[in-house]
Amino acid sequence: MSSVLQPAAAEQHPPVAGKYRPVSSHLAIAPPVSVVIPAMNEAENLPYVFKTLPDWIHEVVLVDGNSTDNTVQVARELWPEVKVVEQRGKGKGDALITGFQACTGDIIVMIDADGSADGGEILSYVSALVSGADFAKGSRFANGGGTDDMTFIRKLGNWALCTAVNRKFGARYTDLCYGYNAFWRHCLDKIDLDCTGFEVETLMNIRVVKAGLRVQEIPSHEYLRIHGVSNLRAVRDGLRVLRVILQERSNRRALRRRSPHSPMPAAMRGEVS
Repeated sequence: MSSVLQPAAAEQHPPVAGKYRPVSSHLAIAPPVSVVIPAMNEAENLPYVFKTLPDWIHEVVLVDGNSTDNTVQVARELWPEVKVVEQRGKGKGDALITGFQACTGDIIVMIDADGSADGGEILSYVSALVSGADFAKGSRFANGGGTDDMTFIRKLGNWALCTAVNRKFGARYTDLCYGYNAFWRHCLDKIDLDCTGFEVETLMNIRVVKAGLRVQEIPSHEYLRIHGVSNLRAVRDGLRVLRVILQERSNRRALRRRSPHSPMPAAMRGEVS
C-alpha cells in the first residue's frame, strides 16, 4: 500500500519571505528548520548523530535529561551553536514538549540521540512538508524503510497497536511507535501534547488524524543503537501505548455524544486515502 495517507496540496503553505536555504541541487526553502534531540547520557552517540545532520538546518535544540556524563559538553563541541535546554521533568514525552517550546523554526524535526536515525533523511521529511503536508511521519515499514533494532515480539506489538489505531481512528499508518517525525509548528496548537513517556509518539499520531491534518509517511531506516542501553521497555511501554489508544477513543466518543450533529473531520471518517 502507498505510504501517503492524504494528498498534500502544494498551495496550502505559501512561500515565506526571507533567506532561502539550499537543501539539495533541486530544492531550496525559506522556512527555518529546528531539530529537537532529547538526550540523557548519550555523549558517546552524539558524534554519530551530529555528523549526519544537514548543515542547512536553522538550529539544533538538545534537551538534556539530567545527564551524568558529558553529553552537553560533547554537543557544544560538535555543534557550537547548539541550544541546550535542561529537562525539569522526566520521560521522553516531557523532553520533547520541552524541546518544542524552545524551538524558533517554522518546521520542527524530532530525532533520537542514540545514533539509530540518519539525519540525512531530514531532507525527505522537509520536502514532504514544503510540498503541502502538515505532518511527515517516519515509517520503518513503508516501502523503502527498514529496521535493524526490533525483535519479533516488538514488531508484533507494533503491528497490533498500529492496526488498532487504524481501525479506531480511520488512519492508514504502516508504523506507529517510531520517534523520527517532522511537522509545521502550527500542528502543536492542534494536538495539545500532554503525556510524558514513550507513548508520546502514539499520541501525536492519533491526534494529527483526529485534527484532520495532512499526514505523509516517510520511509525511514532504523539502525542499531550504537552505545548504551535503551530505556524502552517493551511490555511496560506497550501497555502505556495501549492506554493512550483507549483514552483517545473514549475522548472521541464523549465528544460525539456532546455534539451529535457536528460534522466529523474527513480524517476521522476514514477519508484519508
